[in-house]
Amino acid sequence: MSTRVRSRRGLVTASALAGALCLGAVTPALAGTGTTHTTDGAGRTASVPTAQGDPRAVTQRVADFYGAYIDTVWDGEDPAAGASLKALKSFYLSADARRKVAAYEAREHADGILFAQNVPVKWKVAYTGSGAGQATSRVTLVWSDRRDAQVTRIDVRSDLKTRKITDLRLVR
Repeated sequence: MSTRVRSRRGLVTASALAGALCLGAVTPALAGTGTTHTTDGAGRTASVPTAQGDPRAVTQRVADFYGAYIDTVWDGEDPAAGASLKALKSFYLSADARRKVAAYEAREHADGILFAQNVPVKWKVAYTGSGAGQATSRVTLVWSDRRDAQVTRIDVRSDLKTRKITDLRLVR
C-alpha cells in the first residue's frame, strides 16, 4: 500500500472520527431542548414541549418538587392550594428541613421554599455535586420575563438514601 493511499485513509478516518465526536457532543445538547417536532394532519411541523423524569434521581425530585410547588403557589386562589403546599412539603422535605422552612417563614414573613413573597415565572434545577451521602442541586428562580429579570439561586441539599430535601440555602 502506498504512502499516499495510507495518508488518504488516515485523513478520511480522522475526519469521520471528528464528525462522530462532534455529533456525540451536539446530540445531548439537542436532546435536552425540551421539544419534540411532530407533524400534524396537514403535514405541518410543530414543536411540542416534552418532559421526562426519573424518580430515583434526587436532582429530578428537586425539580419535581419546585415545579409542583410553584404551580400550587401560582394557583393560590384554588381552595386546595393550602393543603397541597403542606402535602408537598411533607412529602419532599425531611422533618428538620420543614422546621427550618417554618422558622424562616415566621421570622421573614416570606415563603421559605422560594425565599420571597411572590411567585417566579420560570425556574430550573441543576446538579452541582455530591458527597457524604448528600447531593446538592442549584435552583434558579426567574422573577419576570424581562431581559433584566431578577434571579434568585437556592442550593438544595438532598439525602441520597431517602431522596428527601434536607436543607435549602439562599445563595448570596
